[in-house]
Amino acid sequence: MELPSPRAGGSLVINADDWGRDQGNTNSILACVEAGAISTVSAMVFMKDSERSAAIARERGIEAGLHLNLTTTFSVPDCPQRLLERQDELARYLLRHRLAQVVFHPGLIRSFEYVVSAQLREFHRLYGEKPKRIDGHHHMHLCANVLWQDLLPCGAVVRRNFSFDRGEKSPWNLIYRNLVDRRLARRHRLVDFFFSLSPMEPRSRLARIFGLAQHSIVEVETHPINPQEFTFLSEGEILRWSEDLALALPSRLA
Repeated sequence: MELPSPRAGGSLVINADDWGRDQGNTNSILACVEAGAISTVSAMVFMKDSERSAAIARERGIEAGLHLNLTTTFSVPDCPQRLLERQDELARYLLRHRLAQVVFHPGLIRSFEYVVSAQLREFHRLYGEKPKRIDGHHHMHLCANVLWQDLLPCGAVVRRNFSFDRGEKSPWNLIYRNLVDRRLARRHRLVDFFFSLSPMEPRSRLARIFGLAQHSIVEVETHPINPQEFTFLSEGEILRWSEDLALALPSRLA
């Protein structure tokens, strides 16, 4: 995904997470891609459907980035035992309590290095190129160790924190998110705003989000395995919304 220059105006990027996690996720996303409702996908590696989904993406020209996975067990049958053990070590720490993500763990420096670099190499093997765009499963690409160890390739487009209106989060929460985004912006490219597709009610929420894309670069995260999101995307409702707001989905397939 190439970010437009500031002079190019706004852009609406509809991204589907969990490409390659399993056949159900891949097939749901693919149906939405074929409907012209998805701009880009975030691909998981070392998972059950990673090989097949990568072949589909390369054959059909689907733009894929890396969906960095530190918390959900790698499910590919021949996954190296050492990689499984290191990832399990990270998952047990990151999922132990709500604030673990924001605490730098010096004892896990090598494990973070190993698990992140292994996924970067595997993405290169599957897709024939280094990932130009990176985000994280459960948003763990924003955890303190990944951030402060500078484990993500410099210059890549990296997903920022969710965007919130004033009053939606506590001041301390917003201050922390702002600090993280500033840290990311030192080495990576960021969109202007980032939202999830759900909840889709009230519809005024989506109208506001899509409206921002008339003048800013907006990424919307989707999970088409969710039946409500799948219907909204695959049946073309999102295309009608974008047409009403005079937005073009930046997709190679659209």
